[in-house]
Amino acid sequence: MTTNWLVTGAAGMLGRDLLAVLDADPEAKVTALRRADLDITDPAAVRAAVEGQHVVVNCAAWTDVDGAESAEPAATAVNGTGVRNLAQACAETGALLLNVSTDYVLPGDAEQPYPEDAPTSPVNAYGRSKLAGEQAVAELLPQTGYTVRTAWLYGEYGANFVATMLKLAAQRDTLDVVDDQHGQPTWSRALAERLAVLGRAALAGRAPAGVYHGTASGRTTWFGLAREAYRLSGLDPERIRPTTSAAFARPAVRPAFSVLAHDRWAEAGLEPLAPWQDMLSEALRRPGFADLVPTSN
Repeated sequence: MTTNWLVTGAAGMLGRDLLAVLDADPEAKVTALRRADLDITDPAAVRAAVEGQHVVVNCAAWTDVDGAESAEPAATAVNGTGVRNLAQACAETGALLLNVSTDYVLPGDAEQPYPEDAPTSPVNAYGRSKLAGEQAVAELLPQTGYTVRTAWLYGEYGANFVATMLKLAAQRDTLDVVDDQHGQPTWSRALAERLAVLGRAALAGRAPAGVYHGTASGRTTWFGLAREAYRLSGLDPERIRPTTSAAFARPAVRPAFSVLAHDRWAEAGLEPLAPWQDMLSEALRRPGFADLVPTSN
């Protein structure tokens, strides 16, 4: 049976990967809408876009973490009100909603991985804006709304930490990278594949609604990620040197601990996502990353 999928934010890093995943599914009929195609802050436009869809995956978001500090109402309009518009339209039409959220809704002060039901307490404006979206999904779609939190996302399309580190290898002999923030580097393609699987499981009634943590298994720091990216790319990892967050003052506070637990996947009959090292190894073999590695190391 053909399933109608709507992907918002289709031109972004995750959106492009999700389109590639769904394109391989002969039963998926996909409507891909970029920011220029759909303003999710426009309720009427959202209702029209959602009409006739079975699954809506929201990859549209305000992603400028530092910019949100001085423009919180604008960030919340997209990440909060825009998600509420999608949730309301899905409630009216019966469509499922998978909304991509973030570890930044959590306080980042834990010592053990955060479970899916951990109390939220964002430390910056971006996190508050994303929490508003999570709350809208929970309120309006208690049985058909899915919040998938991700973190430290990287991929072949768009700016991201891994790509930046590889590009800088050709420009600098050494790089100082933060070693006091802990998280789970997650490949956008792996997350896209899981979103597609979760959507199918939800349609089949196998996946309960609520919060899921869409991050890689294991944990590391930005320093550890950079070193592993260099090692896997044939570069000298000793070129990466550890430093602290204090060396890179930024407008928005970053959570020190962004490690998430993955127990909820078992309720949908699914294993957690792969270890971050395995993801990274596979990702770096893709042309989008391999082409960034300097020919002279």
